[in-house]
Amino acid sequence: MLILSRKENQKIRIGNDVVINIISISENNVKIGIEADINVKIYREEVYDSIKQHTKLAADKTKDTLPTNIKSFRLNKINKNDEKK
Repeated sequence: MLILSRKENQKIRIGNDVVINIISISENNVKIGIEADINVKIYREEVYDSIKQHTKLAADKTKDTLPTNIKSFRLNKINKNDEKK
């Protein structure tokens, strides 16, 4: 882990596309601004943990609904002759 000290109005750059701005500092609080490409997802840790937990629960429920023997599925095949009708 890299630990940096910054003052108000100073920045930290991560790679070429992410800039962290130190907006304000008070006794128990630091406000930061994050500049990043719209495709970069940025979450507070507690939100990220919640998303991760919900994703895991959804995946577990999906496993429960799938049949144990996937070979029991049959596909309806369309013959070329059927397409012309």
